[in-house]
Amino acid sequence: MNILKILQIIAIIGTILTGMLSLFWPKMAQGFTGLTAPGGRGITEIRAVLGGLFIGLGIAVFLLGTREVYQMLGIMYIAIAAVRAVSMVIDKSIERSNIISLVVEIIFGIILVL
Repeated sequence: MNILKILQIIAIIGTILTGMLSLFWPKMAQGFTGLTAPGGRGITEIRAVLGGLFIGLGIAVFLLGTREVYQMLGIMYIAIAAVRAVSMVIDKSIERSNIISLVVEIIFGIILVL
């Protein structure tokens, strides 16, 4: 197994773990997203979107295993990073957690697209 494949697997596992954290401990998601969920509706949204989507996409890559699904997940990360970068400037939210997320998204995106 080459180093790129190992890094891709780490990115996929990171995706699934992010989803699991959001699914099972949605209030902890506030620490790395800044989102707050004062009621059941917001918690459901965190579980469904941040949890279900990230888990589903990560598992899909493992199940389907084609180059295109790896690239699809990578494109998702690059798109998130692009929107985050613009939003950080527009919303004046250049802060540590956003910078860390941006760097991880760019790295995961590049690793998965290759």
